[in-house]
Amino acid sequence: QVQLVESGGGLVQAGGSLRLSCAASGRTFGSAAMGWFRQAPGKEREFVAAIRWSVGSPGYSDSVKGRFTFTGDNAKNAVALQMNSLRPEDTAVYYCAATRTYRASLYTVGAYDSWGQGTQVTVSS
Repeated sequence: QVQLVESGGGLVQAGGSLRLSCAASGRTFGSAAMGWFRQAPGKEREFVAAIRWSVGSPGYSDSVKGRFTFTGDNAKNAVALQMNSLRPEDTAVYYCAATRTYRASLYTVGAYDSWGQGTQVTVSS
C-alpha cells in the first residue's frame, strides 16, 4: 500500500519561512500528479499547489502565488513546498496528495487517490 509521509511543519512568526516535504513509501508507485492542500479549523480542505509530471510546471492557488514554491522529483515521487512570507491566514494542516490517473483538473480533493496524514503549520502574528 502506498503511503505519503509529510514532514517539516511547525510554528513560525508572520513573515517567516517553512519547508514541507512529502515522500511516497511502500510498493512502487508511479504518480501522474502530486499536490498540496491545506485545511484550517472549520473550513474545507483547499488547493495550494500541484504538479502534473507530464507538464513539469507547478500551478498555485492565488492566495500563495509568489510566496510558495513547489518542487518535485518524479523518479522518487517526492515533493516539497517552500513557504516564504508566511501569514497568519496560512495557518492550517497541510496535506500531500497523489494520483496515478490523469485528471483534467488537479484543483479538487476528489482528483487524488492517496493522501498523507497532514502536518500542522501555525503562523503567529
